Amino acid sequence: MRIAFLMAPRGVEQVELTRPWQAVADAGDEPVLVSTRPGRIQAFRHLDRADTFPIDVAVGDTSAASFDGLVLPGGLANPDALRMDERAVSFVRDFFDAGRPVAAICHAPWTLIEAGVVAGRVLTSFPSLRTDILNAGGTWVDEQVRVCDRASGKLITSRRPDDLKAFCEAIVTEFPKT
Repeated sequence: MRIAFLMAPRGVEQVELTRPWQAVADAGDEPVLVSTRPGRIQAFRHLDRADTFPIDVAVGDTSAASFDGLVLPGGLANPDALRMDERAVSFVRDFFDAGRPVAAICHAPWTLIEAGVVAGRVLTSFPSLRTDILNAGGTWVDEQVRVCDRASGKLITSRRPDDLKAFCEAIVTEFPKT
């Protein structure tokens, strides 16, 4: 399976990229780094610069149809930038339209809210997004990981880096094997 990891050029929380990436690779799947522009992304450890990572493909040069699932890492700046990029928002929405699984951690549900896919779903996130999720018509729960399975696709959400073990296990278990 090919799994897209979508992020902005700056601001992703490094561990929220690297741990799920490794879990996907260890499961025998192909992780693909997608961003809003070509080049490299700058990851962060909270507010401090961390490593950079090469982008495999720009979001404008691919489509959701090229992937079997989507992972949205968090960080504060990353999803905020993604929700301001219409191509990224459309890319996310297309996964739901196609019924493909999506996993989002920490602040990543901001992008889901912008894509208009939260209404009627039960999800978790970093606690500061609770009101945003409620205002978008979703139900927020304070759980390590939450799986919401609907006809429009499976959504896996998690709160924060401390929950990465459960989040990664859910991705590997819940994303279908082809």
